[in-house]
Amino acid sequence: MPHVLTTIAEAKEVLREIAKSDTIALVPTMGALHDGHLSLVDIAKRSATKTVVSVFVNPMQFAPGEDFERYPRTFDDDLAKLDQAGVDYVFAPAVDDMYPEGVKQTRVVGGYAAGLLEAAHRLAHFDGVLTVVTKLFNIVRPNVAVFGEKDAQQLFLVRRLVRDLNLDIDVVGAPIIREDDGLALSSRNRYLSTEERAAALSLVRALTAAASNGDRGIREMISQAQGALMDEKLVKMDYVSIVDPETFALVNEAYTGKAIVLVAAKVGTTRLIDNMSAYVGEYR
Repeated sequence: MPHVLTTIAEAKEVLREIAKSDTIALVPTMGALHDGHLSLVDIAKRSATKTVVSVFVNPMQFAPGEDFERYPRTFDDDLAKLDQAGVDYVFAPAVDDMYPEGVKQTRVVGGYAAGLLEAAHRLAHFDGVLTVVTKLFNIVRPNVAVFGEKDAQQLFLVRRLVRDLNLDIDVVGAPIIREDDGLALSSRNRYLSTEERAAALSLVRALTAAASNGDRGIREMISQAQGALMDEKLVKMDYVSIVDPETFALVNEAYTGKAIVLVAAKVGTTRLIDNMSAYVGEYR
């Protein structure tokens, strides 16, 4: 069974001691773990001699009216899965320990890329993400940190955080894990009814349509993706966007080269995101 660390003070004491002889890989999570998370754990175990998984539903990254209160909290089940996966330490602090004076305190601001896409629909979301990630980095002091590629904007911003603040941490991206029918694994998938689960496949159909039309340019890629989403009556599209993976800037119609297609939509009342790599223009 993993050693569960429930306070910042305990985590610092224990992890500083093991850092004298071991390397540490951190997998930050909000719990409600699924096979996607466990794929991150597998990468972490191959990247360092000790693995730490944090389980913390971070209030700072939820906007008013979002699902902070109903976000699934399944700690006993999570711990059993992490035990099976061979995790060494689980850091599961209380909100009052992480934010003793509340969340309206010092925060990390992500800059230009943190104001795009998700930020338009989730006010100050990435400031909350980058703040808690910075806190976790300072508490755990990992050599390696593993994040999923499904949250592509988050992964980009964490990598830039590490670069801009000169943190000596190797940030590793883990490939998206999908169900057999293509739906990206998400803790929020459990909210979907059977009918909504079927409708949610329109997100991956939209991404596939965009990627397969890369030789026809940005406008056609977006048009094809939007069409796939609008065909589903239970789906309300937030955005379909295409960005340069090097800068995360939205591309214009003249752009050619490697790209990431991103989609966000509400399926019933559940908001899902997904993304897929693509190539714009004639592939060389």
